[in-house]
Amino acid sequence: MNNQAFVQRDLAVLWHPCSQMKDYDPAGGSLPLIPIKSASGVWLEDFEGNRYLDAISSWWVNLFGHANPIINQALKDQLETLEHVILGGFTHEAAVTLAEKLVEITPPGLDKCFYADNGSSAIEVALKMSFHYWRNLGQSQKTKFITLENSYHGETLGALAVGNVALYKETYAPLLMDVITVPSPDCFYREADESWEDYSIRRFVDMEEALARHGEDVCAVIVEPLVQCAGGMRMYHPVYLRMLREACDKYGVHLIADEIAVGFGRTGTLFACEQAGISPDFLCLSKGLTGGYLPLSAVLTANTIYQAFYDDYQNLTAFLHSHSYTGNALACRAALTSIEIFQTQDILGRNRQLAAVMAKAVEHFNEHPHVAEVRQTGMIVAIELIKNKQTREAFPWQQRRGLSVYRYALSRGVLLRPLGNVIYFMPPYVINEQEIQLMADVAWQGIQLAVQD
Repeated sequence: MNNQAFVQRDLAVLWHPCSQMKDYDPAGGSLPLIPIKSASGVWLEDFEGNRYLDAISSWWVNLFGHANPIINQALKDQLETLEHVILGGFTHEAAVTLAEKLVEITPPGLDKCFYADNGSSAIEVALKMSFHYWRNLGQSQKTKFITLENSYHGETLGALAVGNVALYKETYAPLLMDVITVPSPDCFYREADESWEDYSIRRFVDMEEALARHGEDVCAVIVEPLVQCAGGMRMYHPVYLRMLREACDKYGVHLIADEIAVGFGRTGTLFACEQAGISPDFLCLSKGLTGGYLPLSAVLTANTIYQAFYDDYQNLTAFLHSHSYTGNALACRAALTSIEIFQTQDILGRNRQLAAVMAKAVEHFNEHPHVAEVRQTGMIVAIELIKNKQTREAFPWQQRRGLSVYRYALSRGVLLRPLGNVIYFMPPYVINEQEIQLMADVAWQGIQLAVQD
């Protein structure tokens, strides 16, 4: 079967995520639909033998490459014993061992693991668990959540409510709970001579004021540590997290760390919170948790929170949240194997080397007249396009300049999927120096074409 025939089959029956389907219309759409037959390492291959470097880890999930032989073998072994079993009233080896491992490797004080199916579901769990905790303690006035401008936490209604990217949220606003939104510590807006640290400290004043004013009514603050990913890969300094942890303790408010995208080595440490030396009250994990193989998420929390739900059934304090595939054995085994790779190989050390290579490969982008900023946190690099570098006037979103980069990159065998006018790299950790250089060269050439009037 060739690519065109497969695309016709697809468009007859499938509705794709995060897509205007008219873009894929072969009779005049602006986007090609790429059918993938197989994948290996950082490379995807279509039905006609064309290859594409997966520079975005297939939506930030893949850590150790496609068709990783170690994870493949672990899943084959798991299939021989147990594929899935209800986790309500039953248990199994993979779920327990993974929970033990997660408690071991996450920041101190996170003693209990609650499984869900995906990132958005993990956020829903954390929001409900925080609210329910305060209710069980008799503090039923605590019903609000504080979030940051430009944040993104998922697509289900609770997750959308605590997010702040208008493109995803505005349509569904009438369905969403009200939240308290404070300015982000996003360092893109710092003064020319201001450090990331100084700007992040300055921006914390807004959070302090919100907590002082609303703390008695707030269940939790939710943040994406260090990088606001779907909000354009905007970044901030770890000092903000340290100050936030202290303030949450001061005002009696939970801290929810959404490390769904930034966990498992993306920021240079296993978890982004480590760079601030803090432990959140709830840590949400997904995406890279299974190495990019299967949907699974986990919420880690403290024994003190767990104990608020531990009571006689008649008192109705139990956390009655569930998903059919909670603790799926195959997904847990993939996650366990992914963690074992971290523990048996120096992945973080190699990532530091790769991050340095990425930094060097894009250094010259800073001089481009239509690049506002090149920023990096660990294995995440973002290049922000701009219409006027002096005034920081942005290209109108309707022009879809990033889409031009996407189309060009595909023609050169690289999968880049810009966030508006932000071109970014978030590749699997098995990428090599030559492949990094290819990513950078193609991005540069794509930008040159995209910014032409």
